Amino acid sequence: MARQTRRRFLGRAGSLALASSLAGCGIEGTLEAAKNAATPAPTVRHPKVPIGNWTFSNWPLYIDKKVLKSFDKEFGGHVKYVEDINDNDEFYGKVRQQLQAGRSIGRDIVTLTDYMVAKWVRNRYVQPFDKNNVPNFYNNLVDNLKGIPYDPKRELTAPWQSGATGIGYNPKNTGRELKSIDDLFDPAFKGRVTMLSEPYDSACSVCLTMGVDPTHATIDQILAAIEKISKANDAGQFRRFTGNDYATDLTKGNVWVALAYSGDLVQLQSDNPDLRFVYPEEGAMTFTDNMMIPQKAEHVYAAETMINYVYEPEVAAKIALYVNYLSPVKGVKEIVEKTDPDLANNPLVFPSDEIRAKLHAYPALSDNDERRMKEAMAQVTGA
Repeated sequence: MARQTRRRFLGRAGSLALASSLAGCGIEGTLEAAKNAATPAPTVRHPKVPIGNWTFSNWPLYIDKKVLKSFDKEFGGHVKYVEDINDNDEFYGKVRQQLQAGRSIGRDIVTLTDYMVAKWVRNRYVQPFDKNNVPNFYNNLVDNLKGIPYDPKRELTAPWQSGATGIGYNPKNTGRELKSIDDLFDPAFKGRVTMLSEPYDSACSVCLTMGVDPTHATIDQILAAIEKISKANDAGQFRRFTGNDYATDLTKGNVWVALAYSGDLVQLQSDNPDLRFVYPEEGAMTFTDNMMIPQKAEHVYAAETMINYVYEPEVAAKIALYVNYLSPVKGVKEIVEKTDPDLANNPLVFPSDEIRAKLHAYPALSDNDERRMKEAMAQVTGA
């Protein structure tokens, strides 16, 4: 039985009900008033001080805990590592009142996904890095993640791990190799296909088949992609819409084709070696979870020291061997190759530069546009 992956353990999708309730509390207007996320961060200087006791919030199953012990041993102090992020919107709901009031949330690093990170950056809920304290980050960050619309110079956010959305399938069932997102719509597979219910993954993937760069897609373009999904669903193309629960059906053969997450397929292939994952020829969506230092964090230097530490290739390799996601650190593949050559040559974990160049980040939508997108998708999925 494969080890449970972090992605299989929890869904990436935010709660539509929670998002709607937050909008009803006036959050939307607050975010809209501060939507320019690309304003350059001020230059800061954070003096080197004793590390002390500090707090790092992350998702479950997302680090080799030996890395934390090694950090404490090398730098002193103690990191309180809390696996309390199970859903982006849920976590935001826990801390939004403190954030809006300009208070500390009691954490020195939080790790959230692109679209939620864009909200925090827009609202100035995060602190800029002292670049002198994170040289490994700027020197070793992979090229395709060096800039993102909400943080073009990476002054406020540091990628933790990434994953990609592509096609999971069994060629024994499909009778041919698949290579395109359009294969999800092939009538030959009618009723044997699952589509992700999260529109950041599903609708944005379909945008690629329509010649649209999803990272910069307008809400109208995204809604057009949802309409394409809706028409196919009405025709019976999709068995159902899923979170991570496509895994069992795909492994057992109840489903032949699934819009799937790369990290899941690493594990699913150990259950069923016939399964394949392909990065679509049009390109693929990629999500990145990013480390941030929240406003009024009390241990900024400790946070920066950790960010710098996990960007040491040897340390990043230990994390990669444990989580099986796309590392944002240069040189990791060569290190992993020495101990686990099969993993090092697995394109699901170490995609080629050619594949990386065709990975697209989620769009940084306003709250109003995000709500429109999720409501439209919910009408299709029946959520």
